[in-house]
Amino acid sequence: MKTARRLNERILRAMIARTHLPAPDERERGDVPGWVLITIMTAGLVTALWKFAGPALTNMFSTAIHNVSGG
Repeated sequence: MKTARRLNERILRAMIARTHLPAPDERERGDVPGWVLITIMTAGLVTALWKFAGPALTNMFSTAIHNVSGG
């Protein structure tokens, strides 16, 4: 009998948890400022790397294309 009671309690708790809607002020909005900061920092790193390694990367790419095309 205890097992059936526990099962019923678990089912009831699960149903209540699924139907509970948080109030508008309780909803999580996420970490938007954090993601914006990460995006800006990533763009800055890519720009800095491209500035210093751009000529070497362009040369590597040109050499690879030249070798693949058989020229």
